[in-house]
Amino acid sequence: MYSLDDLLQLMARLRDPGCGCPWDLRQNYASLVPHTLEEAYEVADAISREDFADLAGELGDLLFQVVYYSQLAREDGHFSFADVVDGITRKLIRRHPHVFPTGELSAPAGAAGLDEAQVRAGWEAIKAGERAARAEDQVPSWLDDVPLALPALSRAARLQKRAAGAGFDWPDALPVLDKVQEELDEILAAVRSADPAAIQEEVGDLLFVTVNLARHLELDPEVALRGANHKFEQRFRFMEQRLRESGQALPECSLEQLDALWDQAKLAEKGLLPAGE
Repeated sequence: MYSLDDLLQLMARLRDPGCGCPWDLRQNYASLVPHTLEEAYEVADAISREDFADLAGELGDLLFQVVYYSQLAREDGHFSFADVVDGITRKLIRRHPHVFPTGELSAPAGAAGLDEAQVRAGWEAIKAGERAARAEDQVPSWLDDVPLALPALSRAARLQKRAAGAGFDWPDALPVLDKVQEELDEILAAVRSADPAAIQEEVGDLLFVTVNLARHLELDPEVALRGANHKFEQRFRFMEQRLRESGQALPECSLEQLDALWDQAKLAEKGLLPAGE
């Protein structure tokens, strides 16, 4: 089987100015970003489908993105793939003192008995110290290093998690539910005022607090929304299939007809659709 060294050699060949691939030679850090995001989402999709044969290939595609950036950086004299591996290994050893008490990979086993909450608290404290050390002359914030490029839903969850680490959080999910209702009321008021800017702001607030609700319920909002997207798609395709069978098209149907088909899709989803329907 090919090894990681073989993959690094392949990447160098693709970027060889004399005999490499024209497309690969044309790429730069910025041009690769959309491909990297796409590959990450394809990994998530394979996991959601529990398609492990596909997952191996998607993880390879994602690994190739890391190798690609590392090759560009090596050419520019910034760092190499070896530096990437060294950096992440050192960081994870540093952030797991309960596993590597001497700060070395070969350290004997650390103290047992820590629960997940204690580990998480230690992890956040170590990260906060790292952020403070990097800030130097800047005023450090608990929200430092939350990437702007994250999808808005994921970034909202990350910001809220950081704020919670500083003690700015509701004690449980019930007050968050009250806040969801409050935001719904504010959307209704904005809609009645016919103020587009206010409507957008209030809908944004509702999305933000819904992410917070998911966090308090120990749900990943991206995963929850991905599941809702999948459910909607399956039901919509069911409606399309039923209409094709009857020689109809979606635009020809009334809203009442579509609502009835939607209800059928929900019954079919649960295996409750009566025979012949």
